Amino acid sequence: MPQVPQTFFDALAVRTWCGLALRALGRAREEIDAINVYPVADGDTGTNLYLTVESAATAVEAVFTGHAAGAAPHGTPSLADTARAMAHGALIGARGNSGTILAQLLRGMAQVLAAEGESPHTDAAGLRLALRRAADSARQAVGRPVEGTVLSVASAAADAAADAQGDCGAVAKAAYRGACTALAATPGQLAVLERAGVVDAGGRGLVAVLAALVETFTGETTAVPSAAAEGRDHAGGPADPQAPGLPTGVEACADDGAGSGGPAFEVIYLLEAEDAAVARLRERLDALGDSLVVVGGDGLWNVHVHVDDAGAAVEAGVEAGRPYRIRITHFGADDVHARGGGSPPRERVQRAVVAVVPGEGLAGLYTEAGATTVLARPGEPPASGELVQAVRRAHAREVVLLPNDADLRHTAAAAAEQARAEGIRVALIPTRSAVQGIAALAVHEPDRRFDEDVVAMTSAAGATRYAEVAVAERQSWTMAGICQAGDVLGLVDGDVAVIGADVTAVAETVLDRMLAAGGELVTLVLGEDAPEGVAERLEARVRVAYLAVDTVVYRGGRQGALLLIGVE
Repeated sequence: MPQVPQTFFDALAVRTWCGLALRALGRAREEIDAINVYPVADGDTGTNLYLTVESAATAVEAVFTGHAAGAAPHGTPSLADTARAMAHGALIGARGNSGTILAQLLRGMAQVLAAEGESPHTDAAGLRLALRRAADSARQAVGRPVEGTVLSVASAAADAAADAQGDCGAVAKAAYRGACTALAATPGQLAVLERAGVVDAGGRGLVAVLAALVETFTGETTAVPSAAAEGRDHAGGPADPQAPGLPTGVEACADDGAGSGGPAFEVIYLLEAEDAAVARLRERLDALGDSLVVVGGDGLWNVHVHVDDAGAAVEAGVEAGRPYRIRITHFGADDVHARGGGSPPRERVQRAVVAVVPGEGLAGLYTEAGATTVLARPGEPPASGELVQAVRRAHAREVVLLPNDADLRHTAAAAAEQARAEGIRVALIPTRSAVQGIAALAVHEPDRRFDEDVVAMTSAAGATRYAEVAVAERQSWTMAGICQAGDVLGLVDGDVAVIGADVTAVAETVLDRMLAAGGELVTLVLGEDAPEGVAERLEARVRVAYLAVDTVVYRGGRQGALLLIGVE
């Protein structure tokens, strides 16, 4: 269905733009990954940009959903609320160097679109101002700005937009054309790009995002320029005019590119801190490494840096405020920039299991059993792009995907479809709890036929009833009556079955209800806030009241629920 163009930059335009940008980056992801040679040739810029925009789009959709379910179900949310959601979603979901810069570009635009004043910034003049603020704020966020990168492309887009006349569509087209021109010039500004015969990967991603902006306001799709540097091949010589598309052998430039001899770790974290503390943090991190980008504001920041001492980078964040969602990536032997052009990629294994797990303890358990894990922290469900990354990381021809959460079924299905499009055979088993995943993993046999293995794992998961004990966050109507904030809830197969005041008593009641229908094995997964002795009490109850039933206990760490229970 053709896209209906938006006239002004209102809430619907923000929503449309995020959706189109996500689709554009999804199409271009592999191409952008392939040309990623700066600042580190780790082949993930396209994926990082996709995940960043996916987080922004998800936040925008949440605003529309909340508005429809609220007191004013008609109409649309305000532009200010939608723009802020876009910026916040990008901030908390930013991945990698380019993703973090893109988050600041979106934040800069949102600062203009959401500004309170006599006249809203929804017209062409507002769009010109937003693009200018975006480019300037992104440049300020980078510790040591380098020309020939996404920063150059963003500045050129803003410059071209400033001279454009007409409506939002005309301004968007001018910004897009300016970005394309700047992108084509990046190899002449950055030697590592010229040697590889490619344009800047982050800049290429921004061009895709701006092409989506053009489509938002005009309904017209635009041809995105080739990733190959015009007039050059990947080795730096004259390009073959009959050879369109991407250059090959990008890895060959790594030995003389930015990745060689650079810092060993990428460190990213969200940070709650005051502005003054962040200013000191910038100085500290700038002295520790390179590729420093600190974006955000209003007390919440996203910090990205490449360093040799990852611990020192995290400690600097602790001194500045409260860092969380810390990600440390080692640029190891399997990375493109470390592997160089001489070593072949490692061979794919035949089969792997990818599982979403709710706590660090279970992540360790699943990993020991051979699974590739995706950690889902409380209130932070993984996006489909993260699941796709995990499937790629498993590096297998066949993958069994265990979402372990009923709310992740659509996310997991989208990830499975994308992985299948990449030639990976994926089977999605609709596990609704981590205890069902444990049961499935227990019967996994990679040496038997794929279909037989999937059937056996699905059967084991389906034969496992699941429950959890948690604390109510607010007053609510449930299947068991009205609960108050602070009540202990016992949920069986996803529905509240017991409401009480004592964790152990509720857990015993839930366990009795589950075992009343029979069972041979009870699995208990303890959260970090589970009371002392609850596992021993439940084990003793099973021994006394259910003689033929065995019990196994795991420690799940910070997993949201106080206790997970499985009966099979």
